Amino acid sequence: MDEASLKVYNELTEDVLVSWISKECYQCLYQQLGVVTAAPRPGQPSSKDFVVSTQHELAFRLNDTSTKQLCNELTFHFGEHGNYSLWIKNLNNNSEADCSIVTDGNPVNSYTRESNTRLKLSPSFDQIEATSKEFVLCSSHISLIVMVFVNYGGGRYWFFRHASWNGLTVADLVFPWFVFIMGTSIALSINKLLRSGSTRSSLLKKVLWRTMLLFAIGVVIINPNYCQGPLSWDTLRIPGVLQRLAWSYLVVACLDLLVARDTWWSPILDILLYWPAWLCVLLLEVLWLCLTFLLPVPGCPTGYLGPGGIGDMGWYANCTGGAAGYIDRWLLGEKHIYQTPSSRVIYATHIPFDPEGVLGSINSILMAYLGLQAGKIILHYRDLPRSIMSRFLMWGLFLGVISAILTRCSKDQGFIPANKNLWSLSYVTTLACFAFVLLLLIYYIIDVRKWWSGAPFYYAGMNSILVYVGHEVFEEYFPFRWRMLNSQSHAEHLTQNLVATSCWLFISYVLYKKKIFWKL
Repeated sequence: MDEASLKVYNELTEDVLVSWISKECYQCLYQQLGVVTAAPRPGQPSSKDFVVSTQHELAFRLNDTSTKQLCNELTFHFGEHGNYSLWIKNLNNNSEADCSIVTDGNPVNSYTRESNTRLKLSPSFDQIEATSKEFVLCSSHISLIVMVFVNYGGGRYWFFRHASWNGLTVADLVFPWFVFIMGTSIALSINKLLRSGSTRSSLLKKVLWRTMLLFAIGVVIINPNYCQGPLSWDTLRIPGVLQRLAWSYLVVACLDLLVARDTWWSPILDILLYWPAWLCVLLLEVLWLCLTFLLPVPGCPTGYLGPGGIGDMGWYANCTGGAAGYIDRWLLGEKHIYQTPSSRVIYATHIPFDPEGVLGSINSILMAYLGLQAGKIILHYRDLPRSIMSRFLMWGLFLGVISAILTRCSKDQGFIPANKNLWSLSYVTTLACFAFVLLLLIYYIIDVRKWWSGAPFYYAGMNSILVYVGHEVFEEYFPFRWRMLNSQSHAEHLTQNLVATSCWLFISYVLYKKKIFWKL
């Protein structure tokens, strides 16, 4: 899957070294594809077969044994399952060769059709409580279902996989949006509980208990030997998605308990009333900036944000993630963080790096707090839909401008590139910008115009912790996975992943009808 066949023909009288890089790989070293021997005699080229990736455009460099470049760099975007030839011809004994790529067999269009195959089957966070805002519920539930679909594989399409380093794919959008809407739910929930007479101390105990449960559940489900006996501390991964949610929930809920009001105030004070909490969040962000750009990392340049490996011309191969990776390896140990980061796919990194690590957790707090701000807007502008939508739009534009400045509207050349692995500041501002705009649209469709009730996503969100844990634990079991006739078919993978996701929608619908809710 995501591969093509390339046959290289060499008509020269000397061996040719074929090297390549992905155009997605920023400032990378060329990697050796192979050596094609010299032609045995004139008019009879030698040849060699290779398999190449089709996910992104590739660049090829052809050198002789003395490393002399034989022709200009070739760039080509191969199609999946296509057959191609790369010809290296001698131009009348000139010093420069003629190099060209020819399509011998047309690729399949993996987005609209597949080769002939048949499919055969064989053997909120917690329920968001205390809010009447259906669009908030729907937003979190959509994020949850898309997260499940992406985790199941998303049809094995590259845009449903996380970006190798800088940049965004569909898979990189979902988790931050869930963190954002969790913050919105915290604001609405705590406000109603305070208005109903609950004390702050009792709510704090509930927050602490939920945090511990979420963290413990997260540790269990991300370590795959939990069904085979006791967990092994030697290789136990500590960070994870639920752990990141637990940490963000703890800090943001505590900040809201510190400043939340159980009475209504003037709408113009939806930020000023909560300045102590904003001050804490900004101080945390200053801490992230200082650690990221000022912390000395042995063997690496201070402030390094790159992937290491073959990136940056291979100068910093062991510096993946800079300070973020160094803190995780120092604090948690190499064996207790993620062993196969997405950076290894294109950048050929070889050291562990955890995308849910310690330093990035600071920015997840910022993401959740921006979601909390959305909740404050809903509370302060209750029954004023135009004001709610205008505030959402202003926040979206404000965060979008910050993102444009930080990234300089580029993927790799900004001051702070948008990076999911690092949960960089620009990543948070960009995704929060999208989140405010998306929340505006959903609010208009569901609460203002009442064009849609939120079904069927609504049902999954009412048992979101069950759906998330269940889809992780039972991922390898029927009907969520089965043996496929053609494991290289996007259509079969897509069908399997859609069926698995639909099963959880159906399960959550049945539980909703029976009024069964798993709450922490």
